[in-house]
Amino acid sequence: MSGIRQAKISTRLTKQFLSGARTYATAEPTLKARLAEILPEKAEQVKQLKKEHGKTVIGEVLLEQAYGGMRGIKGLVWEGSVLDPIEGIRFRGKTIPEIQAELPKGPGGSEPLPEALFWLLLTGEIPSAAQTKALSEELAARSKLPKHVEELIDRSPSHLHPMAQFSIAINALESESQFAKAYAQGVNKTEYWKYTYEDSIELLAKLPNIAARIYRNVFHDGKVADIDPSLDYSANLAKLLGFGDNAEFVELMRLYLTIHSDHEGGNVSAHTTHLVGSALSSPFLSLAAGLNGLAGPLHGRANQEVLEWLFSMREELKGDLSKERIEEYLWETLKAGRVVPGYGHAVLRKTDPRYTAQREFALKHMPDYELFKLVSNIYEVAPGVLTKHGKTKNPWPNVDSHSGVLLQYYGLTEQSFYTVLFGVSRAFGVLPQLILDRGLGLPIERPKSFSTEKYIELVKNIKGN
Repeated sequence: MSGIRQAKISTRLTKQFLSGARTYATAEPTLKARLAEILPEKAEQVKQLKKEHGKTVIGEVLLEQAYGGMRGIKGLVWEGSVLDPIEGIRFRGKTIPEIQAELPKGPGGSEPLPEALFWLLLTGEIPSAAQTKALSEELAARSKLPKHVEELIDRSPSHLHPMAQFSIAINALESESQFAKAYAQGVNKTEYWKYTYEDSIELLAKLPNIAARIYRNVFHDGKVADIDPSLDYSANLAKLLGFGDNAEFVELMRLYLTIHSDHEGGNVSAHTTHLVGSALSSPFLSLAAGLNGLAGPLHGRANQEVLEWLFSMREELKGDLSKERIEEYLWETLKAGRVVPGYGHAVLRKTDPRYTAQREFALKHMPDYELFKLVSNIYEVAPGVLTKHGKTKNPWPNVDSHSGVLLQYYGLTEQSFYTVLFGVSRAFGVLPQLILDRGLGLPIERPKSFSTEKYIELVKNIKGN
C-alpha cells in the first residue's frame, strides 16, 4: 500500500473515530487523552532502554525451569504490576493497602473503585474523583449488548458452565471490534492503540451485562435490571446480579474487582491475553482466550474448589471447628495424598495480601459468620501442618482461600459462577497491558522451544561430554 493511500485511510479513520467520541462531565483530561500524552514518552523510554541495554543478560534459564512450567524465567514485559515473593502484589508500585487508601471511593464507601485502578494500571497515575466518575459514566453509557449476543447467551443450555458461556459471549462481541475494522482498512500501526483502547473500554463496559445475564438465566428468572448511569461500575454489577440493595455487597464488589484484577503477566489468564493480542487479535478475542485459561481448576476455578472443600470439612467435623480437630483433618487430607486447597502459590512465600484484604473485610462485616470462623481457624493451623509436612514451598493462604466465603455470606451461593466474577475483575488488569502493547509497538510473542532430544544434545554440548 502506498504511503499516500495509507495516510488518507488513517485520516479518514481518525475523523470517524473522533466524530463518534463521547464527552463526559469533567474539565480534566479523559483517560484516553491522558494516555495519548503519556505514550510517546513511554515509547521513547522503551526505545532507549533497548538501544542501550538490549544485549544485557537479565536471567539464567535452567533445564528444570523449561520442564517446570517456565517458573521464574524473566521474559515478559508487564507494566501494571509486579509480584514480590515476600511483599506480594504491587500495582504500579503501590501495595493493596496503599490503593485502598489512595484510589477514589464510591459514594459513602471505603473501598477503592476498580475503574480508578484501571486508570492507574494504564497510566501509572491516580485519577481524580471527577475523572473516575467520568470513566464510570462512560462505561455505563457503553454497556448495552448487541441483540445477537443477548440471544446467544439466552440460547446457551443451563448445564453449560458459566465460564464457557462467558467466553462464548465475549467472542461474539468481535462483531463490534473497531480494531478489527480499522486493521482491515489498513490503519497505520502507530494508531493501533487507539482502536485497542476503544475495544477495551467497550468490552469492559459490557461485562456486567454479560455476567449478570448468565447468572440470572442459569440460577434465577432470567430477568436482568438496567444499568443505572449514575452508579459506579461495581454498584451496577451488584444491581444487575440482584444484590444492588445491599450496600455491603456493593463494597465487596469494589474490593473484589480491584484485588483480583492483576497479578503480573506470567499467570495463565494474563499471559494468554497478551500472547493472543500479540498476534493482533482484537481485545475481544484476546480476553476470551485468557478467560478460557482462567476457567481451569489450577487457576481461576480454584476458589470454587476451596469452597467445596470447606463444605466437606464442615460436614466431616460435625460442628467441631476447634483448631485441634482441624489439625487432625488436615493431616488426614495430606496422608491421603490430597492437597490443602487455597494454600501455596507459584511465586508468593508469605500470606497473600489479597487474602489479608478479604480477611479484614470479613472481620469488619461478618466476624461471627461460621464459615469465616472456619477459614480463620484453618489459617492459624494450616501453615504449621504444611511446614511439618515438608513438601510445600509456601504454606500460606492465597487469594482463593477467602473469596468464596464472602460471597456465600451475602447470598451469592452458586459457586460455579464465582470464576465469572474473577473474569470480570481480571479484565481490569489485562486490558490496560493490551493497550500498552499496541501503543509501544510490541511484536508478536515467539519464544524458542526444543524437543527433549534436542535438550539432551544441548546439555551434552554445554558440559562437553
